Amino acid sequence: MTQAQTHRLVIPNDFDAARKAQAEVVEAAGAQGFDEDSLFAIRLALDEALCNAVRHGNCNDPTKHVIVEYSIAGDRLKVSITDEGCGFIPERLPDPTADENLERPNGRGVMLMKAYMTDVSFNDQGNRVTMVKVRGCKGPKEE
Repeated sequence: MTQAQTHRLVIPNDFDAARKAQAEVVEAAGAQGFDEDSLFAIRLALDEALCNAVRHGNCNDPTKHVIVEYSIAGDRLKVSITDEGCGFIPERLPDPTADENLERPNGRGVMLMKAYMTDVSFNDQGNRVTMVKVRGCKGPKEE
């Protein structure tokens, strides 16, 4: 198996730059044969991760940056999003499906990332999310 080349994008902390980075990753996955369902999942998860990095991680600070790293090897896309924020503790996010949280916006992005990607993990600091999508795999619970 050949080693995947890792692509590294350092983008300004704004939504236009985030959309361009998202489009590059999705286009690269499409060029490697990921189907429309997988591309939709990647697009949605990246949208959530990049918006979280810009808005929550970097607090909309235009002097900060977001780092997007991605690689594709065979049927596996790996993408990491890192912001310059102090991070968060994912386990402390409220469950957005709990009755008391249905009206609150917190935690939905992470829930969507986990639902649409094969694997989602955070670094210890909580300012980097790494997501994996295996081509043809609907989500983490698919057997």
